[in-house]
Amino acid sequence: MKTKIDSYIKSAQDASKHLSSCSGDIAAVAERLCSIFKGGGRLFTCGNGGSTCDAMHLVEELVARYKRERPGIRAHHLCDSATLTCWSNDYNFASAFARQTETLAAPSDALAVFSTSGNSDNIVQALKAAKKVGCTSIGFLGRDGGEAAKLCDISVIVPVQVTSHIQEAHAVIIHAVCEAVETTLFPEAK
Repeated sequence: MKTKIDSYIKSAQDASKHLSSCSGDIAAVAERLCSIFKGGGRLFTCGNGGSTCDAMHLVEELVARYKRERPGIRAHHLCDSATLTCWSNDYNFASAFARQTETLAAPSDALAVFSTSGNSDNIVQALKAAKKVGCTSIGFLGRDGGEAAKLCDISVIVPVQVTSHIQEAHAVIIHAVCEAVETTLFPEAK
């Protein structure tokens, strides 16, 4: 058992070495979000499965707090089960995030998608909706970024193949973005 656990930890450590190559893109995301928030815009997020949890994680760190006592930052995930199941039952799941993006987002906002493959139809459709609305599109992606990378204004792509390691890297990226945004927007907060 310990051998299996040690092997997994070693694999995760090897995958995390790719994070430093993403730092420029992470900084670009943080800078764009700061500009959006300073301008009164909001962030919307979405993802599937474990990536749903990542989308919700980013939102809660911004709305509640990351490390510092400060005002909330305007962010909302598109993963509400009632809205998703209502739309999916009446229409289809593939357009559920797109519908919410078209309804809620404005040109002053951003949509951030989380996807380990970048090829989920509902993620791709959400990004197309963001383009239609005119809001900034951000991808937290894995592998080669898939179709989503082509549709994003800014992408942070974790270039590994193992889904769990991509999600682990996304958790680090979420915290790096929150650190940068929080300290930039609220430099006096403790």
